[in-house]
This record gives sequence, structure tokens and C-alpha cells, in this order.
Amino acid sequence: MASVEIRAVRKSFGGTPILHGVDLDIADGEFCVLVGPSGCGKSTLLRMIAGLENISGGDIVIGGKVVNDVPPKDRDIAMVFQNYALYPHMTVRENMAFSLRLAKAPAEVMEAETSRASRILGLDPLLDRYPRQLSGGQRQRVAMGRAIVRHPQVFLFDEPLSNLDAKLRVQMRGEIKDLHQRLRTTTVYVTHDQIEAMTMADKIVVMQAGKVEQIGTPLELYDRPANLFVAGFIGSPSMNFLPGHVQDGGFRPDGLDGAAASLPLPTQTGAGEPVIYGIRPEHLRLDEAGIPVTVQLVEPTGSETMVMARLGETPLVGAFRERISARVGDTLRIMPDPALAHLFSKGTGMRLSA
Repeated sequence: MASVEIRAVRKSFGGTPILHGVDLDIADGEFCVLVGPSGCGKSTLLRMIAGLENISGGDIVIGGKVVNDVPPKDRDIAMVFQNYALYPHMTVRENMAFSLRLAKAPAEVMEAETSRASRILGLDPLLDRYPRQLSGGQRQRVAMGRAIVRHPQVFLFDEPLSNLDAKLRVQMRGEIKDLHQRLRTTTVYVTHDQIEAMTMADKIVVMQAGKVEQIGTPLELYDRPANLFVAGFIGSPSMNFLPGHVQDGGFRPDGLDGAAASLPLPTQTGAGEPVIYGIRPEHLRLDEAGIPVTVQLVEPTGSETMVMARLGETPLVGAFRERISARVGDTLRIMPDPALAHLFSKGTGMRLSA
């Protein structure tokens, strides 16, 4: 196992900058998830750690050693790809042992390591099958087994669950997390799915347009997003954003007048200042003293009821534990929990609340 340090790393394709001086420390044994929308640079950064992409500036350090010019095979890392990358003419056993065969490991070592990985991943009944005879989840476990047999310092996962159906993704999330808890190998995992990031990571790195927006534990990012982008990206359903201004010690949403339109502020800020009020759907409650919203859609899910509504011209989503019988066009009065609300600068998008 080893730590990974990313020091002011930049990447350009031709004259187009892709990564803009990324700094990141990943501790020995940590499970770090790089998350962000398509095109944010997360997979490029992972490939640079693996040595599959050259860097344009900065340093990548694995286990205390700068590896900028070290070829991939000598970095002591193992990578699991989105498309499994299994050899179709080889059995599960042969696929898992292939890297050891290339390294000219003794037959008894190949057998011992393949058996060990197979037991960990529950692949013993499948060792003599070919990839075409496996389900998507089984193929992904074989790809993970091929990585395990090498005893790498670092595991790299590049969106490994994207090709699986929703139920299987949930199962595989648990299996990968359980694998990490048993092996404690430093892991860097790339995904665009914030649910994967929240449920699996020790540390999340939120990226946008080649820059790091925020680094923290899942709950740190959920409870205290640094800016509007992180606030909207982390959490499902997404956080509600209400534009407005501070007036008489409260928040007044744009387009609404009167005392009924005032919301409690999560922090003190200047009167008249234009701000964005953020509140997560699950932190809203029905309250006769709240602000009026117009119902657009009601979706009962059993455990909760999702209500899509409008506050003036601003869309708003509420997630309520109680059963709600409202119809389209009805008016509900809602109130956010001020202790769980967020305030952002309308100009910079940065967090204002403490």
C-alpha cells in the first residue's frame, strides 16, 4: 500500500488546457472518489496516475516516489476499467493469472494468488468459464480479481459500474467497498454518479472543468458544500436554489412580496444583499406559517412523497415522509429548517453561511 500525491498537475491536449493545476493528497489505505460531470477531467487524472497519459506539468508521487516518467507497468498499480477488458479466449482462471504469467511468476504462485482472489470474490464455481458465459457483474468481479492477484500499491477504478443495471450497481458498490475494507489497499475511484461517491468514499474530490471544487468526506460535502456547484451536485434529489435578497432579518425570494414570503436565514448577512438560498428537498416541512408554493406534480414512492412545485417562477422539490394528497394546482405552505439551510453569494456562488 502507498499514499498518492498530486502536486499542481496540469494537462493540455494541443493548446487546450484540460486540468488546471490539481493538488490532492490520498492517504495510505484511503478510498478516494473523483466525481464530477462528463468532461470535468476526472478520468484523465486517473489515467495520468496510471501512466496512460503524460502530464503537462506538476508531479505525481506514489509511495513517496515521483513517477512522472515511470512506465505504467513499473508503477505497482492495478486498474479496473469500465468495459472489463477481459480476454475472450481465456477462462476466468487464465484471465486472473495473466499478469502473473507475464511477470513469469512460478506456477505455484499463480495458483495460490488466483485461488486467494477467487475466494475473496466468490468466483470459485466460475474459474473454468469463459467471459461470454458470465453476467456483467461476474465479469466485473473477474476484472477485480485480475487486479487483486498483483498485490498492487494502488487500485484504480475507472467508472467500473457504468455498464451494469441499477440493481447490480447497488450490489457491486457493496462488494467493492467490502473488498477495500478487507484489503485496505489505497484506492482511487472515478465516477459521475454522486450516489456511488457518497456511499463508497472515505474522501470525495468534486471536479468541474478541470479544477477541484471541494475535497472532503461525504457528509462534509453534503452538510457544508463550498459553493453552488457542489451543493447542486451532491445529494439526490438536488438542492433547491431560491434567488432573492436579505430584508428585515429574513430572506425574501424574488418575485414574492409580503411577510408570508420571508424565510429564516441560516446566518447573518448584509441587508439588501442578493443571495441564493439553498435548501435540500428532505429539509422542507409542511407548515401553515410557511411560504406558499403551487403544486406541479406529486410522486408517492411509499417511504416518502416527492412534490414538485413552483415558488413564483422558481421550481422547488420537497421530499416529505408524510402522505400528501395534494393535486396539481393546489397551494401548499412549506418551511425550511433554518439550521439546515445554506446561503450563497449570488455573484460568486460561494458559501456565505457558517
